[in-house]
Amino acid sequence: MPQLALIRHGQSEWNLQNRFTGWVDVDLTEEGVAQAQRAGQLLADTGFKPQHAFVSVLKRAIKTLNFTLDGLDRLWIPVDKSWRLNERHYGGLAGLNKDETRAKHGDEQVKIWRRSFDTPPPPVAEDHAYHPRNDDRYADVPREFLPASESLKSTLDRVEPYWSASILPRLKAGETLVVAAHGNSLRALVKLLFHVSDRDIMDIEVPTGNPLLIDLEDDGETITAARYLDAQRAKPLPPLPGA
Repeated sequence: MPQLALIRHGQSEWNLQNRFTGWVDVDLTEEGVAQAQRAGQLLADTGFKPQHAFVSVLKRAIKTLNFTLDGLDRLWIPVDKSWRLNERHYGGLAGLNKDETRAKHGDEQVKIWRRSFDTPPPPVAEDHAYHPRNDDRYADVPREFLPASESLKSTLDRVEPYWSASILPRLKAGETLVVAAHGNSLRALVKLLFHVSDRDIMDIEVPTGNPLLIDLEDDGETITAARYLDAQRAKPLPPLPGA
């Protein structure tokens, strides 16, 4: 039976500073490194042996994956990196302190930007330092695909084709996989896997550095069991489809 582990990167420097991050390439904190190392140990304790890994192109996710695979003694497995697994692009909110943004724009507006399904934050201009057109790692991505801001819906729209073309076929082939990514790109995967409604996905949160281990039927899509491995830091999961 295939297994899939979803891991949100460990605590980042801007998580610690309570700042919107998105596609800005910030590093892990010492706590984030410890969380990533613990993720590897938690997975190792279950006997988890991934055959292939997927990760975004942002260093906090890449380093989290590397620490995790090191803990599993599986640094040798193939790894695919894709911008499609990046965090949601927070547009003009990127780099801002969340509390200060609430004070300026009001709790309700910030909640809409953060938690609504299809309302993106204000975009950044194309010449802005945080626009991906100005980042070499996206030089080969068609310009029309590079966002100036994203909602959860638009994040899902870019994650879903990658899931369908690159990840799901391997699960259908019976492979055990690990995906290291971000709060919103992983929420997109949870929405697809658990068939969560547009409304209910707003209440789903994926904790940092805590592996979500999913057991699947041979079809690679039907979930038989799902659990966070660090029970003390777990968040509520949606009910299994059909339960």
